[in-house]
Amino acid sequence: MTGFFQTLIHPDHEDEPERLLVISAANILEIGEFQLLQLAHFDWYGADMPEAMFDRMFSSYMVHGIIPPWARHYARQIIELDEAGQLDFRDPAYHRYDSEYVTSVPDGVRKFCYASLILVVMLGGGILISSLSTFEGTSILPPYFERGELEIR
Repeated sequence: MTGFFQTLIHPDHEDEPERLLVISAANILEIGEFQLLQLAHFDWYGADMPEAMFDRMFSSYMVHGIIPPWARHYARQIIELDEAGQLDFRDPAYHRYDSEYVTSVPDGVRKFCYASLILVVMLGGGILISSLSTFEGTSILPPYFERGELEIR
């Protein structure tokens, strides 16, 4: 139970230095640990990890903490490149298994301008409508009566 609270307080805390190596490399690339294992397998063997190996690799790494030598080697390379300032974590080669990774937004400036225009129109229209719908009240505290309602007849 103390391990659970230790993880909540320090999520990056890891007792095993080899696993910390993989975690650090994955954090540098801003990908998941299993994606780093897939990249390491591709780097070492020159081919994608076979699907039959996924479950075995996932359980051996996540449950038992067994890290293959090729994964440690790849993690060290990533950390060394980062320390040397030669790593571009946005390189699509590092995100080949990340289906939702996008490096650029097509027509981003145009979409930003449209969104800004809509926002200005909505806020400006709201301010205009609120200023037109107000009346000259008798006080700032409730009940709010108009001067015409308080005239003596």
